[in-house]
Amino acid sequence: MTSLPRHPSEGAERERATSAVARAARTLAAAGVESARAEAELLAAYVLDVPRGRLALADGFDAGQRDRFAALVARRADREPLQHLTGRAGFRHLELAVGPGVFVPRPETELLAGWGVDQARRRSAPLVVDLCSGSGAIALAVAQEVPGARVVAVERSPAALAWLRRNAAARVAAGDRPIEVVAADVTDPQLLAGLVDRVDVLLCNPPYVPRAVAVPPEVAGHDPDEAVFGGADGLDVIRPVLARAVVLLRPGGVLGVEHDDTHGAAVPALLAADGRYTEVEEHRDLAGRARFATASRRADGPRPDTGLAWQTGSS
Repeated sequence: MTSLPRHPSEGAERERATSAVARAARTLAAAGVESARAEAELLAAYVLDVPRGRLALADGFDAGQRDRFAALVARRADREPLQHLTGRAGFRHLELAVGPGVFVPRPETELLAGWGVDQARRRSAPLVVDLCSGSGAIALAVAQEVPGARVVAVERSPAALAWLRRNAAARVAAGDRPIEVVAADVTDPQLLAGLVDRVDVLLCNPPYVPRAVAVPPEVAGHDPDEAVFGGADGLDVIRPVLARAVVLLRPGGVLGVEHDDTHGAAVPALLAADGRYTEVEEHRDLAGRARFATASRRADGPRPDTGLAWQTGSS
C-alpha cells in the first residue's frame, strides 16, 4: 500500500515554532528580559527566515535550526542585545546593520528623526546635518524620507564609522540619495567649518547619560561607552554641540538634540542662556519623559562670531 508523503512540519525531527517560542519566552522572562515573548518570536523568525507574523504557518525547527535557536536564546538570556544577535535594527522605515562597536538606535530616537524630517520637508533642497551619527539612523531616515535633502552625517569612532558607511552604501543600493559621511569630533570648535551659516536642520543624538547612572546590561556590556555617557552631568558633549550648532545654522535654521530624561529643564536652559536661539521647546516621548529639545537660530541680531577662517570639513 502506498503511503502519503508527510509534510515537513510533521516529521519527528522537527519542533513546532509555537512550542519552541513559548519555551524561549519563559527562559527570557526568567532572565529579566522585557518583552520576552516578542523577542523570542523575533529570534525564531530570524532563524527560520520568515516574517514574524508568519511563524505559526512556518515549518518547524529542524535539528540544526533548533540548536541555533537555543544558542541565540541563551545569549539573549545573558543580556546580549537582540540587535547584535540578528545583526539588524529597525528604525522608522529602515532596517540597519548593527553590531559590536556601534550604538544600537532606540525607538525613542525615531521621535527626533521624525521632527527633523518634518522640518526638512518645509524647506526647499535643505541641508541637514546629523551629529554623533553612529549607525546613521537619523541621517539615513532623513535621506530616505526627504529625497531632496543634502544630508551630512558626522561620527568620530572608527568602529561606528564602519557601520555608518556600510548602512549608507546599502541605502544607496536601495535607491536612496547618498549621504555625506564626515569623520570628525563634534566637540571640535572647527567642526564643519565649510558649512558655517548654511545648515537648515541640525540633529544630534549625543552621549548624554550622567556617568553615575546605572544602565541596563545590554547597554553596559555592549553599547560603546563613548556613545552612552556624557560626563558627570551628562552634558559634556551637549554643551559644545549647542555652541557649534548656532554657528552652523543659517538664520531661521533649526536644531533638535536628544538628551537624558533628567535634562528636561537643563538643555532648554542652556539654549535660552546662549541668547542666539529662539523658539526653545522641550519634547516628551510617548511615556511622558523629557526626550529632546528644539530651537531655532535667531534671524535678527548679528551673525554668530565663528572666530574661524572658511574651510571645508574633512571627510
